[in-house]
Amino acid sequence: MTLSEKAEQTFSRRPDSHVPGRTMQRLTGMTETAEPAAATWVMHVGQATALGILRSVMAHTGLRGPLASGKFTVLRVTADQILENATGVGAPPQTWPRTELLIDLFHKSVYGFATGLVADALASRSGPGPGQRHAGMRPGRQTGVGALPRSQAFSR
Repeated sequence: MTLSEKAEQTFSRRPDSHVPGRTMQRLTGMTETAEPAAATWVMHVGQATALGILRSVMAHTGLRGPLASGKFTVLRVTADQILENATGVGAPPQTWPRTELLIDLFHKSVYGFATGLVADALASRSGPGPGQRHAGMRPGRQTGVGALPRSQAFSR
């Protein structure tokens, strides 16, 4: 995500956002500074790591592919918004200028789908997840399939 932001900023000349850093400062009680570069990096890496673990869990349970990455992207945006709005640093996205909203959603999508590709590739080494095994019991859109036997739900 940071690489896509830096590439975009090269062309758009958009300045760095200090919202993540200010959010981190407020969450931790740090002294607030005008340009919190270090806090911004900590926030980016911390959120990417924490949420990346969640995407890994999704992939290992069988939630894989572009649809899962789209769902995960929504979670990424939501996590930002909860923290930024709770601390009073940010405002709801519907109040942002359209260009800023599109840029933010683009970069969050880059993160969501790139993380999904990595998580899905790593999880696929273990074979299908329980959700995929369940779906394979009766392929297609089916009702009344019932749960996987317990022995198959937790096996690799």
